[in-house]
Amino acid sequence: MTSQEATARSARVDVGLPSLKIAVIGGGPGGLYFAALAKQLDPRREVTVFERNAADMTFGFGVVFSDETLDGITAADPAIFAEMEAQFARWSDIDIHYRGQVLTSGGHGFAAIERRTLLNILQTRCAQLGVDVRYETIAPTAEELAATHDLVVAADGVNSVTRKARPEAYGPDLDVRNCRYMWLATDKIFDAFTFIVAETEFGPMQVHAYPFSSERSTFIVEMSEKTWRNAGFDTFDAEDLAVGQSDAKSVELCAGLLGEHLDGHQLLTNNSRWIQFSTVRNTSWRDGNIVLLGDAAHTAHFSIGSGTKLAMEDSLALAASLTVDDRDVGQALLRYEQERRPVVESTQRAAQASLEWFESIEHSVGQAPPQFGFNLLTRSRRVTYDNLRDRDPEYIDILNDWYHWAQSPDSTEQPPRPMFEPYRIANTRLKNRIVAAPVATYSATDGIVGDPELARLAGAALGGAGLVMTGMTAVSAAGRVTPACAGLYAPEQIFAYRRITNLVHNNTTAAIGVQLNHSGRKGATTVPAAGTLGTSLGEKGWETVGPSAIAFGDLPAPRELDASELEGIAEDFARAARAADTAGFDVVEIQAGHGFLLSTFLSPLTNQRTDDFGGSLRNRLRFPLQVIDAVRAAWPKGKALLVRISAVDWHPGGTTIDDAVAIARAFAEHGVDAIDVSSGEVVPEERPEYGRGYQTPFAERIRADVGITTIAVGAISSDDDANSILLAGRADLIAIGRAHLHDPSWTLHAAAEVGYRGAGGQWPTLYAAGSAKPPSAGRARPQLALFGETPQDIHHRWRPGAGVVTEVAR
Repeated sequence: MTSQEATARSARVDVGLPSLKIAVIGGGPGGLYFAALAKQLDPRREVTVFERNAADMTFGFGVVFSDETLDGITAADPAIFAEMEAQFARWSDIDIHYRGQVLTSGGHGFAAIERRTLLNILQTRCAQLGVDVRYETIAPTAEELAATHDLVVAADGVNSVTRKARPEAYGPDLDVRNCRYMWLATDKIFDAFTFIVAETEFGPMQVHAYPFSSERSTFIVEMSEKTWRNAGFDTFDAEDLAVGQSDAKSVELCAGLLGEHLDGHQLLTNNSRWIQFSTVRNTSWRDGNIVLLGDAAHTAHFSIGSGTKLAMEDSLALAASLTVDDRDVGQALLRYEQERRPVVESTQRAAQASLEWFESIEHSVGQAPPQFGFNLLTRSRRVTYDNLRDRDPEYIDILNDWYHWAQSPDSTEQPPRPMFEPYRIANTRLKNRIVAAPVATYSATDGIVGDPELARLAGAALGGAGLVMTGMTAVSAAGRVTPACAGLYAPEQIFAYRRITNLVHNNTTAAIGVQLNHSGRKGATTVPAAGTLGTSLGEKGWETVGPSAIAFGDLPAPRELDASELEGIAEDFARAARAADTAGFDVVEIQAGHGFLLSTFLSPLTNQRTDDFGGSLRNRLRFPLQVIDAVRAAWPKGKALLVRISAVDWHPGGTTIDDAVAIARAFAEHGVDAIDVSSGEVVPEERPEYGRGYQTPFAERIRADVGITTIAVGAISSDDDANSILLAGRADLIAIGRAHLHDPSWTLHAAAEVGYRGAGGQWPTLYAAGSAKPPSAGRARPQLALFGETPQDIHHRWRPGAGVVTEVAR
């Protein structure tokens, strides 16, 4: 609250304006904390909390807070924070137990408290402030309360009655996930946040454990539906459990399966039974003077933080919004949602990535322990390589060493950051892991590339990328997307590309590749002014073809290809591959994604044929494999062959990640050396889940299941993300697209930023004078302290009665 806002609020109190009458549905931490803050900020407010349970009844065990949240609580109500601080278990390490090893990363900062203790603190504070808390009382409906109160706060949990009563107002979306988990505790005192991955005979099981008092630790057991059923838990779950009753048989089996991690200690229960996590989202959190708070409004998977933490942050934000103008509740609720929603949605995106990683953990199990541990720590994309280096430099140094010697056992170079490690695809050696992604420049005339393409490719090659790729290059005139697309179907086109490959080879240490494409139903369009596709050329265009006569959006429907025509198109690809070799390319990539011809054969949304080239995935693969075989036969043995795919169509009934794994496996069996993993652009009604690195999990899954080299692409723009992806084993190469358009020397600048001068970040001779970071403003600072800064102790462990303790041995 600004000083002006505080003055305005004081003025309202001084003149005796009537204050708010507030009802809170739900006496959990979120509801009680909001009630306390609202009353503290204006004691004249009439605040009533309705809680259906007794004051001493609660489910769950420990609650974890981040330092950021605690800073807010400290400032908002020091009295509450002081009571919490006295009861906290604090630590800064994360331990990962995997395949007999314990991997430790420090510098994280956690505080946990028993849920019952937290409730007692908040209940006491509410009583001190004069909040009317009515225990064992069923609240009137939110609609009834709204008629007699200025504000109704519905903090009534994930199964919110308020939300269910008015779905048309809130627009709820409940995403019930696949994993099963059970909330337990143990009398074993863990001294750090602990992830346990146990590879049982039934499948992998994971434990999320952390201390919350001097006597107890939270112990959440989670596993996939498959593992859960294999172990027979589904037979126990069928029993009808009363409220408050725990699934004793499942707890007994968990204790047996996880006994080596309990060291003879007990598992403790509190309404413990199997649950499937529901991610709750709402289009709106407001309905008139009613507002949803905490789990009623949103949930985020427990693997990245507690729902209680989010609910208390909500409470603080809502109370702050009311202080600005509590005479206009509608405006205050609007301000609250506008300011709070972006924070929540960011958390939910991170939680979704974390949740999905644990759902598919069986595909990561098998990685070497150092890589698995890093993969787990960075699963949400919120924690990254640089972030962990800031927290615990020694941890990252150890990982860098491991990665370097695993990749280059005969190297004499000091371990660089992962993106500067060399890589070999077939007989093509790349000096580093960065690929300048295929980008269409739409600058060709009659398929002949000119200076704009030369400038882009040469700029990226001179700028340090290990491999630079041309934009989509048509295998025939009819296979162009626009009249300005490049081609490799005429001799003069070969000569134009030879000019570029010679420049790259003679002046840089980069490899260069060409992406071969047939437009299919996306052909005969104008150069796009915005987006990825233009409009139809109409009479100025040419006939388009596809597996089925299904149009893309407003474009004309393509002609369905006759089976006899497919061999000719396959030969067009083979002829273009031979031309690519003549033109001096090191790598060929076949475009089989993004809704172009080969992609439309693979997707059931665009391939509705009833012959041998449609129907089952095996049949839909038939023509793309025919093309791959033709190209593999034409392209010199030992030269790398890549294929780009759309791993998922982002539309119901389309290609799934399981399909993508099967497609990649079939491609590998037919001689493909690497899969460039993109997604979507197959149908215009797609609904991609955009976000930083949003396509990387598809590359990770294909790499893990097929064992083929994968290239991650899509919304990757920082060297931090590139290093994170590589070190976690999610991909082998990183394709950078738009960031290379922004900065053709992206790779060299990343090297300069960290002072790397090895072969993977070698500056070309004409740029060598700029290899050091330019001088910046500033001055040398004098030493004005008698003693230097004390080195930060980043490895704190929880010890009851002793607070935080000493550095832990690795």
